[in-house]
Amino acid sequence: MQATDGQARAGVLKTPHGVIHTPVFMPVGTLGTVKSLTPEDLEEIGVEIILGNTYHLYLRPGPELLAQFGGLHRFMHWQKPILTDSGGYQIYSLAHQRKIREEGATFRSHIDGSLHFLTPERVIEIQEIIGADIIMCFDECPPYPVDYAYAQKSLDLTLRWAKRCKQAKERRDQALFGIVQGSFFPDLRRKGAKALVEIGFDGYAIGGLSVGEPKEKMWEAIEISNEILPANQPRYAMGIGLPEDIVECVWRGVDMFDCVVPTRHARTGTLFTSFGRLVIRHARYAKDERPIDENCNCYVCRHYSRAYLRHLFMNKELLAYRLNSYHNIYYFINLMRQLREAILNGCLAQFRKTFYERRNQMKEENNVDEPF
Repeated sequence: MQATDGQARAGVLKTPHGVIHTPVFMPVGTLGTVKSLTPEDLEEIGVEIILGNTYHLYLRPGPELLAQFGGLHRFMHWQKPILTDSGGYQIYSLAHQRKIREEGATFRSHIDGSLHFLTPERVIEIQEIIGADIIMCFDECPPYPVDYAYAQKSLDLTLRWAKRCKQAKERRDQALFGIVQGSFFPDLRRKGAKALVEIGFDGYAIGGLSVGEPKEKMWEAIEISNEILPANQPRYAMGIGLPEDIVECVWRGVDMFDCVVPTRHARTGTLFTSFGRLVIRHARYAKDERPIDENCNCYVCRHYSRAYLRHLFMNKELLAYRLNSYHNIYYFINLMRQLREAILNGCLAQFRKTFYERRNQMKEENNVDEPF
C-alpha cells in the first residue's frame, strides 16, 4: 500500500511478469486477445495487466496447445501480467446447459454442444497450464434475484470449492484469489468474506455483481465485503466496468476491475469521453471535424475526426473497430491513472465531484449522447 484517501487505496502488486499499479483496469482478452488490438497497442496505451478466461481458453485453443507453448504469455506474445477468471461466471451464464453438484460443474459447450465436466482441481490445473500471474478459485455465481436458501447453499458450496482450490494449487509463482459470494444478503456476504479470510488467499475478489441488481445493492455488497477483507491485500470487483461504477468502487476501497465494456461498446460505436458517452453513428457527426474528445491525448484523438470515424463505422470498415477500441481502452487506463493520482494527492473527493460535474456541464456543448 502506498497511500489511502478515505476508503480508497493506491498500491503496487508485484508479479513474475511485472509490477501493477492500483487502482487498475484489466482489459478483457477472453481468448488470448483484446479484440482488434495487438499487444503492442496495449503497451503503447499503458495497459499493465490483461484478463483471460479459463472457460474459453479451455475450450479453445485447449490446455494441450497452451502447454506446448509454455503458457498464454508466449502463445499470445504478451510479456506483462495476466489474470485468469476461473470460468464460474461463464458457467453461470449457461444456466440451461449446466448442472452443479458437489464434485463440480457439468456443462455443454456453447460452441458445439459437447459435454464437459470441470472440478475445482481441474480449474486450478488449467490455470497453472495457462500460466497466469493471478488465478481465481472456482465458484458458483448465483443469479439475481434468488431466494435466501439458494444463496446460502450456493455460498457454502463456493467455500468448499475454495478450500479444494487452495489445496490443489501447486505453482508458487501464481497468486490465488478467493471469491466472495453470498448474493445480496448482508449476513451471507459477511459469512463468505470471513470464511475466505480464514482459509487465506493472496487476494480477494467480490463476485456475483453486475447480474441485474440495483446499484444500491452492488454498493452494499462491496462495502460489507471490504469491511472484512484484509486492508493489506488486493480487492477485485469482478465484471465492473462502467466509468461511474469504477469511480464509486474505488471510492469504496476496490483496487482491481475488469469488463468487456470498452471493447464491446467500441464495436457498437459507443465511445467514452471526459464528458460522457458519444455514439459515433449518429448523423450529427457526419461533418464534425473535432476529435472524439479534445481532452484526450490518445493516438486516435490526435489523428482522426469524428466525421472520419463515423464514416468508417457506418461502412463497417474493420479499422473502425480497431480505432474505437484503442480510444476506449485508453480512456479507461487514463481514468485509472487519474484516480490513482487523486488518491496519492489526497484529493479523491474533489476528483469524484469534478468527474460528475464535468459530464453534466459539457453534455450540451459537446453534443454528447449520454452523460452517464
